[in-house]
Amino acid sequence: MKELYPFKFTPILFDKIWGGAKLKSELNKPISSQTTGESWEISGVPGYESEIANGYLSGNNLEELIEVYMGDLVGDRIYNEFGTQFPLLVKFIDANDVLSIQVHPNDQLARKRHNSFGKTEMWYVMQANPGAELIVGFNCEVDRETYLKHVNEKKLPEILNYEQVEAGDVFLLPAGRVHAIGSGILLAEIQQTSDITYRIYDFDRRDAQGNLRDLHTDAAVDAIDFTTPERYKTNYKVIPNFPSTLVSCPYFTSMMIDLDTPLKKDTTDLDCFMIYMCLEGSCRIDYFDEEMVSLTKGDTVLIPASVTEYRLIPDPKARLLEVYILPKEDNPEA
Repeated sequence: MKELYPFKFTPILFDKIWGGAKLKSELNKPISSQTTGESWEISGVPGYESEIANGYLSGNNLEELIEVYMGDLVGDRIYNEFGTQFPLLVKFIDANDVLSIQVHPNDQLARKRHNSFGKTEMWYVMQANPGAELIVGFNCEVDRETYLKHVNEKKLPEILNYEQVEAGDVFLLPAGRVHAIGSGILLAEIQQTSDITYRIYDFDRRDAQGNLRDLHTDAAVDAIDFTTPERYKTNYKVIPNFPSTLVSCPYFTSMMIDLDTPLKKDTTDLDCFMIYMCLEGSCRIDYFDEEMVSLTKGDTVLIPASVTEYRLIPDPKARLLEVYILPKEDNPEA
């Protein structure tokens, strides 16, 4: 059996009522509409499995590859926990208009209702128009009764927390946190493999046929975490040419790497795939005695667990989002 190699995938593109054209203008995605909202870069969601775009395995989808290569592709510990289900969904999102206010269930509720994983996610803001805002959580102490009163009176925005954002901002969104992406924002999203969303408020917006979109008020209320943390935005510090932690949670770890000099990687002890999303600039990944794959802004690559030694070489600079899953014993948040 031939050795595995770093995979690039054909993006899965979705038009959305709130989408725009930045996925093409900023990230060079092959879109033709002015309302493309999402580019699924790596997906194991049933029915939307990503297809390999490079190398001798081109044309195979991610689930098929895991069935054949198992731990060599995802890592033995990942395969033992998730089987052929790839555990992460990686996206770029372009919000030309505000998204609906929504919430995602946690693992327990999602398993009970949908036989699915829950959905914890993170956002990395790549570009934001002046004054652009995200909605994350509540701006005051809120209980179930107060929340329902505001929903029923169509006053939910009054108790929501608005965060003005700029490029480089990071937010962790644990399952249960009410949120929405505001207009004029392009971001990278890392999340559990789940496509379950409860829409709780949509600004009385109508679709192309003039219909109000469905709301999930009753389903959402049991999913909401009403706690209010002191701070929603993630603080982090980037060390040049070294992986710097953005988010580490039980479901994924994400690191920022700002490169202007080559960086050698050895992931032998991790027993997990690695994902790189190129956020700025360009670079190449050298492996297997000078074989290489190139990345430019907007590209995403999956490095199989069996490819444990490689180099990240900027051309001349690159900003990368590095994503993997830590063993539970090594993750203080697990």
